Amino acid sequence: MVYVIALLLLACSALFSGLTLGLMSLDVHDLKRKAALKDARARIVLPLRVRGNLLLTTLLLGNVAVNAILAIFLGSIASGVLASVLATGLIFLFGEILPQAIISRYAMAFGARTAWIVRILFVLFYPVAGPIAWGLDKILGEELPSVYSRHELLKVIEEHEDSHQSDIDADEERIIKGALTYSNKMVGDVMTPRAVVMLLEENQPLTPAFLKQLREAGHSRYPVYSEGSKDILGILYVKDLLGRKLTGKTVKAFVDKTVYGVHASSKLDDVLNAFIKTRHHLFIVLNNEDALVGLISVEDIIEEIVGVEIVDEFDRHIDMRELAKRRK
Repeated sequence: MVYVIALLLLACSALFSGLTLGLMSLDVHDLKRKAALKDARARIVLPLRVRGNLLLTTLLLGNVAVNAILAIFLGSIASGVLASVLATGLIFLFGEILPQAIISRYAMAFGARTAWIVRILFVLFYPVAGPIAWGLDKILGEELPSVYSRHELLKVIEEHEDSHQSDIDADEERIIKGALTYSNKMVGDVMTPRAVVMLLEENQPLTPAFLKQLREAGHSRYPVYSEGSKDILGILYVKDLLGRKLTGKTVKAFVDKTVYGVHASSKLDDVLNAFIKTRHHLFIVLNNEDALVGLISVEDIIEEIVGVEIVDEFDRHIDMRELAKRRK
């Protein structure tokens, strides 16, 4: 009977110790997110963990009380020195180290299964734990959420993709990482360089030979400049020529004269917002002297996010920046 009581006290010590580390290691805001996603265990644990100071005070009071009773009990059945050594060794190994090591790995599952015990402990220890927890709440305030930097989020995504338990695959990882990093890049990094941009003169007749030249160039959009200058008048979209009567017509007849310009030093996230606001798909790119240095399309930015080249049915060349390098 003596040994049974000792084992029960040691088990209680292990429970208090394990729950203290396990439950307090769970992030409140992480539990809230999981509870919002209808995680059953998170919904059980959250009401306990959200009262963090009361939970901590209750479990520590219980642990101290049980350890004190265990030491006194062992002292009644053994000599003073032996009881002290025995109590210290048992509590250290079986009441602290092992339960904390085990329960910390399965804190959510164990916390959900023992939530009813914690609720009972709340009631039992509230006369002492309640005022202490109230004081801590007033002094320390609410727990702050964990906020990750951009680089930390990237590392978290990489760790998720490498984990066998993650449901994030390589394609999703690539897109998420692209979305987190594209805003660090500038227009000049992703634009189609001027070297491979074919400019059209507004009065150029749409002859069969010229249309063949457009097809061979392999682009879907062409900047159009006004006669006598290099000012960009508008954009010719090849798709606008399909199924149209072109005899006797010039480029000017099909030009979209709405032209937006951005500087090569502009950030991609700002330009993407401009694309959304203007509902246009192509901007001309200017340098500090407002000279044309290239073009940027909404597809160029999307490519940076998804990490793959996007080619529509009117494009022949995939990587225009690589083509520009070959032509140098």
